[in-house]
Amino acid sequence: MAHALNIVWNPSEGIDLGFFVIRFYSLMFVIAFGLGWFIMKKIFDRENESIDKLDSLFIWIVLATLIGARLGHVFFYDWENYYRNHLWEILLPIRENPEGTLFHFIHGWEFTGYTGLASHGAAISIIIAMYFYSKNILKRPQIWILDRVAIAAACGGIFVRLGNFFNSEIVGNVTTSPFGVQFVRDQFSPREAMNATQIASPKEAYNAIATNPQFSDLLLQVPAKHPAQLYEAFCYIFVFAALYFLYWKTDAREKSGYLFGLYLVLIWSVRFVVEYVKESQGGFESALGLFSTGQWLSIPFILIGLYLVFTAEKPVHI
Repeated sequence: MAHALNIVWNPSEGIDLGFFVIRFYSLMFVIAFGLGWFIMKKIFDRENESIDKLDSLFIWIVLATLIGARLGHVFFYDWENYYRNHLWEILLPIRENPEGTLFHFIHGWEFTGYTGLASHGAAISIIIAMYFYSKNILKRPQIWILDRVAIAAACGGIFVRLGNFFNSEIVGNVTTSPFGVQFVRDQFSPREAMNATQIASPKEAYNAIATNPQFSDLLLQVPAKHPAQLYEAFCYIFVFAALYFLYWKTDAREKSGYLFGLYLVLIWSVRFVVEYVKESQGGFESALGLFSTGQWLSIPFILIGLYLVFTAEKPVHI
C-alpha cells in the first residue's frame, strides 16, 4: 500500500519514567488546562479581578470539562448500545469483560480509563458551571466570563485533538489522499495484534507490525485514513488566534456575548465540516439521517452563536 506521505502512526503510550508512564493523551489535557490558566490569568489581571477567583475558576472548569465530556459521550453516543445496561461504568474507569484480557485486574473486569469523552457534553457542562461560578463567586454576568473563557477553550481544543491523535482515536474515513495516515492501533486491538504476531506484549506487537518487514502483510491491512484530529487542531489554531486578537487589540470584549458567540460559530462550524471525513462515532445519526451525530449536536451551538454575534452590544455608560 503506497501513500504519498507514507505515514505509519504507532506512537508509544507516553513517556516511560520507569515507575510511571505519563500518557500523551493525559499530558495534552494538562497542557490545555495549564495554558488556559495562564491565558485567564492575563485576562483577570487586565480586568482587575482577584487571582483567588481564578483558582476557583480553574477547579470549576476542570470538573465541568471531565464530567460533562464523559456524560456527553454516554448519553449522546453510547447510551442505547451499551451504558443503559452498564450503569456502574458511566463514572468508573472500568469495563465489564467476561472473557478477560491481559489488562484485567479483577476477573471479569478490565481497567480502560475514561475512553469516551464528548466535546459537546463538555461545552454544555461548562456553560452550566459558569452560571453558578459567575453568580456565587465572580459576581459578574455569566456572559462576561463566557466571553473570556472562550479564548482559553479554543486554545485547549488544539491540544485535546492532538491527544486524540496520539491515542489513534476519532480517526477519519479511508482515503487515498496524500494526507492519509495508517493508524495501526485503530486497525488492530491489542489482542488481535498479539495473536497475529505471536508476541506476548501489545506494545512490541504493534511495533512489529509497524516496523518489522516480517509482518508487512499485516501492515498492508491497515488502510490510510484522514487524520481528522489534526484537521481540527489546525483549524482551532486560527480560531484561537482570532479570538485572542479581538480581545486584546479591539473593543470586541466590550460587546457582551460577541466573543463567546463567535467562538461557538467558529469552533462548531469547524467540527461540522470535519465530520464529513470522520468515521462514524455512533449515536442517533442512524435514526435522523442526513448528518452525523456530531453535526446534529453542532447545529444548535452554531445557531446560538450567530444570535449572540448579531445581538451583541456595548454596555451603555451613563
